[in-house]
Amino acid sequence: MQRAREWLENASRVAALTGAGISAESGVPTFRGPGGLWEQYRPEDLATPEAFARDPLLVWRWYDWRRIRIAGASPNAGHMALAELERKKVEFTLITQNVDGLHERAGSRRLVKLHGDIWEVFCTSCGRRERNEQAPLAELPPRCPECRGLLRPGVVWFGEPLPAGAWQQAEQAACSAEVFLVIGTSAAVYPAAGLAWAAKAAGARIIEVNPEETGISPLADETLRGPAGELLPRLIS
Repeated sequence: MQRAREWLENASRVAALTGAGISAESGVPTFRGPGGLWEQYRPEDLATPEAFARDPLLVWRWYDWRRIRIAGASPNAGHMALAELERKKVEFTLITQNVDGLHERAGSRRLVKLHGDIWEVFCTSCGRRERNEQAPLAELPPRCPECRGLLRPGVVWFGEPLPAGAWQQAEQAACSAEVFLVIGTSAAVYPAAGLAWAAKAAGARIIEVNPEETGISPLADETLRGPAGELLPRLIS
């Protein structure tokens, strides 16, 4: 911890990558373990364009359930610590694979959302985008207020490319960082998992914060084992 703190304090350029683990500490179900009603479905079968075309009501019932759960959650000390780190560093970028909005609610502003935002919806007919924070939604599946076309969640589904602008920002931040934090991610989903390798190749020190060993662990210069909500406030204070 002490060595990692010194690296972080002395670095001018810092980037962080967060995954589902940091939000799981706030009670947000992880994508790969929805539980309850949805155990009879594979998440991958509910988060593809093909699934939406086949049964938009089923897909929206699942996303409505997720939105309700997220709406009842609050940012934890890990989210807050990263917002504090942003205030301390002139050059800091927070890259997240999460779609729940908890980083923004904690105060993070220099945020790159690789997988979109569950609170945004867009029309599959006319392309209209809007922010919608109703939970539960008034209508399932929701319809566009302008053309009555089907709305879909503003998230990246399996088989879809990441937003080009977001990916470019993430790569640039990773490759210019002196310290790169990897927090609460299994490092199993690419291309996001490749950012740590890119940062390392560019000379960054990698600090992993995770309760368990991951695919990034052999790459890390320092690994802090435990929940982000406990370790990040100590690391960043």
